[in-house]
Amino acid sequence: MHSVRILALAAGLALATGAAAQEMAVAQLLNPEGRKIGVATLTQGTDGVTIAVHVRGLSPGLHALHLHAVGKAEPPDFKSAGPHFNPYGKQHGTKNPHGPHAGDLPNLLVGPDSVGAAILQASMVTLGAGANSLFDADGSAVVIHEKADDDNVQADSTNTAGNAGKRLACGVIEWLK
Repeated sequence: MHSVRILALAAGLALATGAAAQEMAVAQLLNPEGRKIGVATLTQGTDGVTIAVHVRGLSPGLHALHLHAVGKAEPPDFKSAGPHFNPYGKQHGTKNPHGPHAGDLPNLLVGPDSVGAAILQASMVTLGAGANSLFDADGSAVVIHEKADDDNVQADSTNTAGNAGKRLACGVIEWLK
């Protein structure tokens, strides 16, 4: 039922932004046991990609949310998704003066009922062609981490991942059919 709601929301976003069906993608989010716990729907717009995320079954609190460089979601650790999507060679962190990675996104808030939902804008990526395409040769993935991202506000920091802990959920970004 919740997947239907989020897909309906994504369809509404597509209509509002004028996106055609071929400009929408989806990532089925799996937990380390390989069970589906949510969905991320991506819609191309004029200012980048709008991402609607809905998850169930995560611990309450903030969780880092990133786009990763490889379109693989192999449980249990999801290391197959590679590092953050970073086609411009920037430093990590949405508040880093030398960043961010194109795949750095705001943290996802999961409520006390273990449900989290967000609609956010990824202005540095595209579903179309180009160096910043999420559909490059090896694809891309959406990853949710166990802890909040620290946004790496230290310009001289060597941290490249945001201290967000292990990967709790992952989904390969695919064209919405």
